Amino acid sequence: MHDYRLVRRPLSALLLGASALVHADEAAEPVPQVVVAASRLSQLGVADSANAGVVTQQQLAARSVYRPGELLEATPGLIVSQHSGEGKANQFYLRGFNLDHGTDLRTTVDGMLVNQRSHAHGQGWTDLNFLIPELANRLEYRKGPYYADEGDFAAAGALAVRYADTLPEGITSVGLGQNGYRRALLADSPKAGQGNLLYAIEAFHNDGPFTRGDDFNKLNGVLRFSQGDAANGVNLTAMAYRAAWRASDQIPRRAVDDGRLGRFDTVDASDGGVARRYSLSGGWHAASDAGVTKVNASVVANRLALYSNFTYFLDDPVNGDQFSQPDRRVTSAVNAEHRWGSHRIGVQFQNDNIHNGLYDTVARRRRATTREDHIVETSAAAFYDNSTRWTPMLRTVAGMRVDHVRFDVDSILPENSGRASADRASPTLSLIVGPWNQTELYLNAGTGFHSNDARGATIRTDPKSGAPVERVTPLVRATGVEIGVRTEALAGLQSSLSLYQLDFDSELVFVGDAGTTEAGRPSRRSGVEFSNYYKPNAFMTLDADVAFARARFRDADAGGRRIPGAVEGVASLALALDNLGPWFGAAQLRYFGPRPLIEDNGVRSRSTTTLNGRIGYKLGRRLKLELEGFNLANRRSSAIDYFYESRLQGEGEAVEDIHFHPTESRSFRLTLSSAF
Repeated sequence: MHDYRLVRRPLSALLLGASALVHADEAAEPVPQVVVAASRLSQLGVADSANAGVVTQQQLAARSVYRPGELLEATPGLIVSQHSGEGKANQFYLRGFNLDHGTDLRTTVDGMLVNQRSHAHGQGWTDLNFLIPELANRLEYRKGPYYADEGDFAAAGALAVRYADTLPEGITSVGLGQNGYRRALLADSPKAGQGNLLYAIEAFHNDGPFTRGDDFNKLNGVLRFSQGDAANGVNLTAMAYRAAWRASDQIPRRAVDDGRLGRFDTVDASDGGVARRYSLSGGWHAASDAGVTKVNASVVANRLALYSNFTYFLDDPVNGDQFSQPDRRVTSAVNAEHRWGSHRIGVQFQNDNIHNGLYDTVARRRRATTREDHIVETSAAAFYDNSTRWTPMLRTVAGMRVDHVRFDVDSILPENSGRASADRASPTLSLIVGPWNQTELYLNAGTGFHSNDARGATIRTDPKSGAPVERVTPLVRATGVEIGVRTEALAGLQSSLSLYQLDFDSELVFVGDAGTTEAGRPSRRSGVEFSNYYKPNAFMTLDADVAFARARFRDADAGGRRIPGAVEGVASLALALDNLGPWFGAAQLRYFGPRPLIEDNGVRSRSTTTLNGRIGYKLGRRLKLELEGFNLANRRSSAIDYFYESRLQGEGEAVEDIHFHPTESRSFRLTLSSAF
């Protein structure tokens, strides 16, 4: 979906824009905290594809994560990166896509959609910095548009993080490390009447290895009341998150090669941002002879002030090219479903009340307004699926989803104000053969979509030149097919292999000098994924995953058919050790393959390989000490690469160049934690 070459565009272009994982009859969620012997749950007989899975708390806790979003890399084939230091939403790569800050990777936390529609910086903005890893008791992942209950942004995949209702014991921890790293956490879930009151508060600071530190500060809190069990229960949760940072945006390679900049220098020292997130959510579920019913509702208030400068002095040699993209919104959502026998029906509603803009700034001081908009984006959806076992060796899951979306844009340019709406029907079908000899075969087909920015659906006039511009399609169709196999025939080994193809009617193009997206050419991706989880004994687990993808534009163009930024190959190897007396540890090797950076493949990125690890010692039943290490080989690699024009101060003309954000240098963090 994404051509992530940073390109020069007219201003009009800058403005374009999970319920249960398994279909079993029983109520599968919400679930209480469960301690299991294995850290990846078997999916034989319950999953609908080879690329659906559940990662438990044990496996998540074994991962060394530099930033919270990297917890999602427990999903086979997913890479989570960063191009602008801390505080900003991560970059995501999956199935041959550079997903930018989350477009086409639907991400929920406790049923709340994290992706933000019609965002000031980019469609599908997914900021996970509010996530507290210790509270995540499972991660559910599904890839491809094969699930009727998944809607906008889910074409490449859908991830659902579930927070625990209760903790086995209270947690208090203090962490110190290099590059200004400091973290403190306090969490517990005492009894409160007939239920439990879970609370957590986190304070965090990190500078990173940068010459001008990121000075990333955040304060994070969760308060949840829950009552009941997996069959019948209710919960009410409040979350609050505040953060501020100085950005270390990508820098031009030419300046590093000739010594004008160091690897960890920055060009515009005033880049950065401030973010706020406050939410109130609730869930209710009940099982009876009539079936299983689940309802969740949420209200989320997000606020962001973001300052970026990707081209430095290209447009304005005097003041520079910094721009501001403020975004504030309130998102309200209600989701409900009912399952009886082999049938399931559901409805989903979401409303976003958005205020955002685009401004020229100097050192975060506004000097010119490009546009301001008030957007009300409302969507409603209904879905139905049927899961039928026809014989002991054959079952099907057939579904249909219908979405309606309505855009209402009030712009400071009256001609760009207006209303638009769209509808889309998305059928899905899965055929599952097995299990035989602890093996299942899957055939999946379905359609999905991603929404475009509301401003692109109503625009008429370029706000700078006054030239007429074309509107974009509000909802862009995705069509996917997949064949896969999953086996547990060998004791202790879970393996899955799949081949897939995914077509989009319109690729999304990232425009670097505005940080937004525009609708582009139709595209196709095909690939293969191989995932393995092995537990040979009581003290060792091993995860080994590899994925390859081929991404091409489907129409002919003299400039080429490669999709810039499309990931071609990724691999990971994770080892976890426990029950070795007082010792425990883990290591993760991650390979992020090279990518084409322009359509004719004439410029390519380099590959990136990193090694992270941890070693821990249990000082007693409740006290433990852990040492985490990141980029242990101290590789001088890129977290991300782009190719576009920029101009540094003193350069007489624009220069096309690779712009990169470096991986962080080797660093260590020491954490002392105690249960109570």
